[in-house]
Amino acid sequence: MTHNTVDPATITPEMAAQIRTWRCDEDYSWRAVAQAASDLWGAEWGSNQLFGEDLCVAAAKLLGENPYREPWN
Repeated sequence: MTHNTVDPATITPEMAAQIRTWRCDEDYSWRAVAQAASDLWGAEWGSNQLFGEDLCVAAAKLLGENPYREPWN
């Protein structure tokens, strides 16, 4: 479920790859993904869990993956 905190059109392939690394390779929680993205890209959401989930959903879809299956969840 998305919460409209992220416009998928603003996610570049490079951003999607970074989000995937955080979530899938480094085992970041949605909150941690949100905080890392906020720190790196200057988003104002901080560690908002809904923002982190929406980032992961947008990134997974851009990469042709299911955000609610392995390795995303």
